Amino acid sequence: MQFSSGKKLIIACKVAAHTLTEGMVMAMQAPTRTGFERWQDGVSKAVSDAKWNSWDCEIQMAVHEYNRHLCGTSGYVPLDWQLIKPMLWVETGAHDPQWNAKPMRIGVAGDPGLASLLSGNEGGDLIVPPAWIGRLTMASVRTIPAYNIRAGIGYLLMRMAHFKYRSVLRADPKVYEIAVTLGNSLDKMAKAQGTTIDTLKELNPTATVLRPGQVLMYRKASVQKAITSWRPFSAALIAERYNGGGDLNYARKLDYALSMVRKGKVALCAR
Repeated sequence: MQFSSGKKLIIACKVAAHTLTEGMVMAMQAPTRTGFERWQDGVSKAVSDAKWNSWDCEIQMAVHEYNRHLCGTSGYVPLDWQLIKPMLWVETGAHDPQWNAKPMRIGVAGDPGLASLLSGNEGGDLIVPPAWIGRLTMASVRTIPAYNIRAGIGYLLMRMAHFKYRSVLRADPKVYEIAVTLGNSLDKMAKAQGTTIDTLKELNPTATVLRPGQVLMYRKASVQKAITSWRPFSAALIAERYNGGGDLNYARKLDYALSMVRKGKVALCAR
């Protein structure tokens, strides 16, 4: 059977319309993938990509330095370097331009974290290992990846620590004596002798009322900020304390990235 050119055109249009309709139905039926699911796809492929392991040795070295420095603080549990690696994957990732400059993104424009760490006002001076005090600067952290990693870990630890001002004895073990004079108070005596009220009270528990001529013992001490305890490390707390709520999926991403890290190969690092 042969069709005229007009009939052929009508049939072709009907076929095209049917094909278009089927395509639209399939598109409508296909579920829309969320941003988190698309991110998951990318991270799932990272396990077999060697570029995503490029900072493993630097992370291990940095975490070891912090663990050695903080191991004597109250309640400190050694940090697992494999918890830091997924943070780099969540913050940047091997295909992000920041991967080779600021892999933990601390110090990027608008981020207050680096200034908080370096100021010392929030306890950063107690967190950062002595060898890195002065080496971590605004300029170095923003340009040297190894420094950025250490600053990021330091900021995380600073935000996970509990601090408190308390009386700290100085290295001098000698016990001194001082006689109370008229008008003296524990506060005045502590300031004059380079000690603290708490130290005076501890060494003189019966001196509840001061009398001229009374002799008190004291040791050299000062009031200092100290680390008293630590928050538990969890994806939710890291999202809150490090990311600050900027990414609502941060905790989910961190948990997923950690599961991928656990499955992947670890870079061989020189000891």
